[in-house]
Amino acid sequence: MQETYTEKAVFDLAELFKIFGDPTRIKILYAMLDTELCVNDIAGCLQMSQSSVSHQLRVLKTSKLVKSRREGKSIFYSLDDEHVRSILSMGMEHIMEGERK
Repeated sequence: MQETYTEKAVFDLAELFKIFGDPTRIKILYAMLDTELCVNDIAGCLQMSQSSVSHQLRVLKTSKLVKSRREGKSIFYSLDDEHVRSILSMGMEHIMEGERK
């Protein structure tokens, strides 16, 4: 039997998928797949400005997809939890299956 979801839950899920709809944010999430990184590291890895990375990290943090940890003057970012890793993994698996067909 299919579960019934509230309108708010459906809206929130659609908003979550909008966040995943930006290639830059996906690249940032993939950069943090196995490690935590500071803004400077992410900017260098993706060849982006620090301000662009900071803006996207704010969006990702507000959406609870990344978390931060302060160490002295540096702030390190990582995926918020295993769900984020799973969403990325399942999405890529789905894409790769489609390419093999």
